Amino acid sequence: MDGFNLPAVAWIPITLLAAFFQNLRSALQKHLKGKLSNNAAAYARFLYALPFAALYFYFLSHLPSTTVPSISGQFLFYCLLGGVCQIIFTVMLLWMFSFRSFAVGTTFSKLEVVSVAIFGALFLGDLLNQWGLFAIALCTIGVIALSSRQTGITAGSMLEDLWGKETAVGLICSVFLGASVVFFRAASLSLNHADVVVSAAFTLLIALCIQCIVMGIWLIAVEPDQLKALIKEWKWAGIVGIAGTLASIGWFTAFTMQNASYVRTLGQVELLFTYLFTTRIFKEQVSRTEIIGITLVGAGIVILLLLG
Repeated sequence: MDGFNLPAVAWIPITLLAAFFQNLRSALQKHLKGKLSNNAAAYARFLYALPFAALYFYFLSHLPSTTVPSISGQFLFYCLLGGVCQIIFTVMLLWMFSFRSFAVGTTFSKLEVVSVAIFGALFLGDLLNQWGLFAIALCTIGVIALSSRQTGITAGSMLEDLWGKETAVGLICSVFLGASVVFFRAASLSLNHADVVVSAAFTLLIALCIQCIVMGIWLIAVEPDQLKALIKEWKWAGIVGIAGTLASIGWFTAFTMQNASYVRTLGQVELLFTYLFTTRIFKEQVSRTEIIGITLVGAGIVILLLLG
């Protein structure tokens, strides 16, 4: 067996699975937030994902004809940048939740796909054709429409608060999340390994190690009591770790195979899953704004897959 030899279009179902497990992880983390601080609940995604990521890579590395990638300074540098950017994104997002009104900031944080496109072009030369850019624009507008309806804000309030602190923090969130995606892709590609699955798994493992160390030190300094609480809640946190690992495996593999902008744009299908559950299972009404948002996101994804 010489690698997994995944077909070029495999990134599509892999991304869909990643979006599903990310949605599941987020739902599970909501349960933890009632028992842990926001920071400790966020740390659970790194700490409890690490052993599962290690087992996953151990399994892959012991398959016939599989070679372990060689670590380089460039690889570690990109892993460090990606890991720190993702931590900063998480901290900034949690800080935004403490504002009296964080709805505008939350909406602007949805511009992550645009950040991915910009950083991808700057650092990796991942250029998009006109249809890819159009698809990203449609999905971005759709995501903003959905977020605006969910948070109860209007176009007027967004313009009014354009220069406010909430907007600035939201944009910072989108920048650091977008940067983390591109740096993780750069780290995986820098391995120059023939097997994208092994490259992605190795990158995920090293990135989690870095994040556990960095955020662990920060949590000890800020909220040392929460580490005990996090260990006490090992059952739920472990489930979060499993879901998070499955999501990360999907994201990292897809990032290694395809332009990160396309992956994150397709990943917006998570919103469509959410609203399907809302209307079909919970029998909730969907507004006209939400319908427009869903349509734009769906159209953007179709254009991306067919013409991007």
